[in-house]
Amino acid sequence: MTTQTPRLGAPYIITSQSQKEVTHNMALNILDAYTQAAAETSTLAIPPASPLEGGLWLVSSGGTGSWSGHDNELAQFIGGAWQFYLPFEGMTIWLKDENLVTRYFSGQWQKGRVMASRLDISGLQVVGAQQAAIGDATGGVTIDAEARTALNSLLAACRAHGLIAP
Repeated sequence: MTTQTPRLGAPYIITSQSQKEVTHNMALNILDAYTQAAAETSTLAIPPASPLEGGLWLVSSGGTGSWSGHDNELAQFIGGAWQFYLPFEGMTIWLKDENLVTRYFSGQWQKGRVMASRLDISGLQVVGAQQAAIGDATGGVTIDAEARTALNSLLAACRAHGLIAP
């Protein structure tokens, strides 16, 4: 029988278990850390001297003290002690000090990286799929015609990307 949830590792309450409230409260603490996660910073390798109750930190590489062996994990100060949570693929947290989103992808945290197939602002596409490369203008006897052709190709690509209106 499974004793915890597969992704967050929150403990299940077992039928014959005593002190079910302890298990339930542990599961609530895990949810508190993972749900709408907002970490104070990701730049500390040593625990802060006076952590806020319920505060969450993303442990930097080279963690020391209570954080030793917990690099890239979430550290939550709760109930007067540190609890650590492993990140999972696709997990997203807000870094308060940098005003950035960071996402756990392919075994590492990626700060400020946005992945999308297109970007819309106010319902209008402003960035789309990358267009084919535009070759440099070469040769010819009338420089102005070449410049115009290159410029028009550049404008067409910008329109296709939604960077300028059609």
